[in-house]
Amino acid sequence: MNGKAYIIGTGPGDEELLTVKAVKVLEKCTAVLYDRLVSNNILNYLNEDCLVYYCGKEPGAHYKTQEEINDMLVKLVKEGHIVGRVKGGDPYVFGRGGEEVLALVGENIDFEVIPGVTSPIAVLNYAGIPITQRAMAQSFHIVTGMSAGSSNINYEALAKETGTLVFMMGLENLDLIIENLLKNGKDINTKAAVVMRGTSSKQKKVVGNIGDISEKVKAVGLKSPCIIVFGEVVSLNEKLDWYGNKPLFGANICVTRTREQSQSLKEKLRDLGAEVTEINSIKIKGTEDNLRDYIDKMECYDHIILTSVNGVNRFFDYLVKEEYDIRKIKAKFSVVGKATKKALQARGIQPFIMAREFVGEGLFKVLEPELKKGEKVLLPCSSSSRAYLKDEIEALGLEVDRVHTYDTVCGEIKNPRAVEEVDIILYTSPSTVKNMIDMIGIEKIKEKMNIAIGPQTNKALLERGIEALICKKHSEDGFLEEIVDMYKNLKGVLWLKEEEE
Repeated sequence: MNGKAYIIGTGPGDEELLTVKAVKVLEKCTAVLYDRLVSNNILNYLNEDCLVYYCGKEPGAHYKTQEEINDMLVKLVKEGHIVGRVKGGDPYVFGRGGEEVLALVGENIDFEVIPGVTSPIAVLNYAGIPITQRAMAQSFHIVTGMSAGSSNINYEALAKETGTLVFMMGLENLDLIIENLLKNGKDINTKAAVVMRGTSSKQKKVVGNIGDISEKVKAVGLKSPCIIVFGEVVSLNEKLDWYGNKPLFGANICVTRTREQSQSLKEKLRDLGAEVTEINSIKIKGTEDNLRDYIDKMECYDHIILTSVNGVNRFFDYLVKEEYDIRKIKAKFSVVGKATKKALQARGIQPFIMAREFVGEGLFKVLEPELKKGEKVLLPCSSSSRAYLKDEIEALGLEVDRVHTYDTVCGEIKNPRAVEEVDIILYTSPSTVKNMIDMIGIEKIKEKMNIAIGPQTNKALLERGIEALICKKHSEDGFLEEIVDMYKNLKGVLWLKEEEE
């Protein structure tokens, strides 16, 4: 097999700034080398058997030198791998992408470069600062701040520019940059801003002018990576600040469901301004063949109850595999939650009843008036699900077949570093509690703010000595409202924690 290398820009931090092309390439990689500034969720796009290597460069410490990275890239391709060299921002904007490509060219290796959304533009956008603006800035100039003392930087020319000046990776050299600009005639009152970790939950912005920005940055304690900007466009930062005004801005919330189940919740949390770290603590193992003993009496059921998207998909996929004619089914279908309803509708069936709450008690409450003694009920579900629905329905005099169509098993964490960024962990079932503890350890979990969706999940946390807030509303929209309210109260605690660190 012939190998190939992809030098992939993944944007400045926000996972949704990843390009469609980058996603497609990541999905076919068999080996990946990734940097420190790569977003937490990027590795979730990889196949399970993809080899993953960390090549981060921390301030003052390199896990691998650039030469070692180049050699490793070449070696993996020659072994036949489809290699993704995953970089934050754009590979060719101070990302050393050119050096890595030249190493590939020197070995006559096939390669492609996937552009990424570059941080000097995207980060300023998220901070409410347009890099150009009519009547303010008709040009912009991007400079590496790491070589601020180098004679290669023409400060005399930069000081005379009326456009926007952007220095990347220059926090450690901020005083030197300011000194050189002032020495060459830059007005001390020129607007200035420094933005830390832009587009992420850790984004912080300090605004001032050339004369006072350094002291303001030191007072707040900003840390690399930062982008420094000088120019009149900074004056727009409050009026154009769309990101910082969202209700969950500043929160990194860990979602612990399966990838398929997480999608809707992730999107809604992001719309509210949260950065979402996806740790799929649950993987689904199909056991739908257990339906074999029930397929001949499928047309005899009066009710079929589906409590999850996985339950819907495993049930119908099995019927399709067995070439069963679903027109024979006379049962009324009932579901829990909007996502399960949507999955059922995708199969061409409208639910008879939908419980808005995620717990079995909610479904039983709305379903009970429709149940008649002597009726037959099929309940396809997870092997780890509670027997609550079966017990309650049988107590009414109905016959219930509870069939395990899938198992939930512990997932894997692809990027252990992602946990460090998390502020809040959101648990949606007792199994997510158990699996998260197995994956990252109970001590790390206790360091976070923990939120349980429902009493059973909270019980699982309390049994393990983990304090948590509990949502009283068990519908997705309901607990999202509660999370927003909880976060308002948690903000001060989280900021204090950051300052202590």
